[in-house]
Amino acid sequence: MGKVITVAQQKGGAGKTTLAVTLAIGLVRQGLRVALVDSDPQGSLGRWFMTRAERMGEPDVEFSTASAWGVGYECKKLRGTHDVVIVDTPPKVDSDLRPALREADLVLVPVTASHLDLWATDGVLDLVARESGRALIVLNRMSTGTRLSDEVAEAAAGVAQLADTRLAARVAYAETLGQGLAAVEGRGAAASEAKRLVNEIRALLAV
Repeated sequence: MGKVITVAQQKGGAGKTTLAVTLAIGLVRQGLRVALVDSDPQGSLGRWFMTRAERMGEPDVEFSTASAWGVGYECKKLRGTHDVVIVDTPPKVDSDLRPALREADLVLVPVTASHLDLWATDGVLDLVARESGRALIVLNRMSTGTRLSDEVAEAAAGVAQLADTRLAARVAYAETLGQGLAAVEGRGAAASEAKRLVNEIRALLAV
């Protein structure tokens, strides 16, 4: 049976969709069968997928959408045919998020260099704990060497498990997303750190 990763964060703009895409394509490039489930009505992940499909002709990742309460059914179905299923969720924390958390083998919570982002994790982490899940905070869009980034990193380590790999604030993430690509498909610093994160999460999931 495949593993499910749910990407969740109460605050918008934390980079949930970018993180989902980065992981999905990183794992695909390692030979895994990956499915993406978009439960966010905004549909950013779907736009990215359509752009990729037009670019490549034959997509290398499966994509589906689901309402908040349809996520459980979709994940159960996709687990049987894929190594990893990644669920992108809307920026809110309420009962609608529970099915996506309940299915998850790992919940990723992206946090930018902002105390507001970190404070917004409280609701997600509380729900994860109630669903007996496992959460991992991923520091995203971080400015290297700044006092704020270090403060947020230190505070984040105090509330949940923290990923060793940080994703910096790089234009490459937004550029590749708009092209139907992912940072791991490029070169340079963004590709290197994205690949490190993929390897770290794959090790955690043992897939």
